[in-house]
Amino acid sequence: MNEVFLNSPDNKLQNSLTNDILLKSNSLEYHKTLEEYSVTPLHDLKNLSRKLNVGKIYVKDESKRFNLNAFKGLGASYAIHKALSLDPNISIFCTATDGNHGRAVAWSAAKNNRKSVIYVPKQTSEARIKAIANHGSEVIQLDLNYEDTCKYASGISNKMDWTLIQDTSWENYEEIPAYIMSGYLTHLREMEDSINTLNQPGVDIVFLQCGVGSWPASCIWYYINRYFRNKPKIVLVEPDESSGILQSLLSNKRVTPKGSLNTIMAGLNCGIPSKSGWEIIKKGCDAALSISDEYAEKAIRALYFPIKDDKRVISGESGAAGLGGLIKCLEVNKFDTLREHIGLNTKSKILCINTEGNTDPESFKSIISNN
Repeated sequence: MNEVFLNSPDNKLQNSLTNDILLKSNSLEYHKTLEEYSVTPLHDLKNLSRKLNVGKIYVKDESKRFNLNAFKGLGASYAIHKALSLDPNISIFCTATDGNHGRAVAWSAAKNNRKSVIYVPKQTSEARIKAIANHGSEVIQLDLNYEDTCKYASGISNKMDWTLIQDTSWENYEEIPAYIMSGYLTHLREMEDSINTLNQPGVDIVFLQCGVGSWPASCIWYYINRYFRNKPKIVLVEPDESSGILQSLLSNKRVTPKGSLNTIMAGLNCGIPSKSGWEIIKKGCDAALSISDEYAEKAIRALYFPIKDDKRVISGESGAAGLGGLIKCLEVNKFDTLREHIGLNTKSKILCINTEGNTDPESFKSIISNN
């Protein structure tokens, strides 16, 4: 199975419902109205960058977001806000999730005094299920994989007249996913007084872990819209055993990933890529690669055991995958062409985004104890 794809993006955004919604996003202004809101930290890991022999490594730590231990609250809260502004009579929200998105929907629904029903696939850990249920949601585990769980949630929502808040899109279901993507723009706009400065970005390469594709697509959209051809190079990172974006890029069409779907990176263990996310990804990513669980573990330990005065970052298996992709790029000899393609060298300034903390405490404990 191929581990890498090199892309030649044209960085041209298509006219679409998703593009229109993203252009009109006021997510940062909305999020500032929430009592839990604060800007999440951006760490400059100077000593780790020296160890890896690159210019800079910045890590935006989304584990601090809304006390939810993950970034997903940005998308779910904004989408639910927009849905209720269009129809204040909504009483029940529904979604499918492998953990973080479902918790965000449950939290956002409860904040708006609404009920939520959350479906999770068969491999979801008890810790993640409990975290969702703690927000008052009804959590139902199905004997299905992630992709089929999404289909089930869609079907039951139609049948029961619930409002589906799903972070992936398909034919005739694009508006809510676009609002979710709009919500994600907040963490990028928070960096506009530091590394996302006007005209010239303060980083050369951005490594983005990739599940169903909505979040990395929102990041790609942001960088194209802000910098066009002057945007940083963008590299997408997925698990070896669940690499739907990589395999879709290799096939030049959206495909369900072929693999065991057995990975510790639960938040990235997804199915066929989001329709609207895919359209943006193929226009704006510069490369995609897959990593083994070993690289996610290396990245978790690199962040948890900081060098000298670097800040400690607590990252979960999916949250650390972007850094895991960087480590693999630097370690694997046969990736010379990839490194040249993205301009990865000793002077490169790199951004990784830690999208989750230790959302599976037992797994996290096992990983950091093996240092």
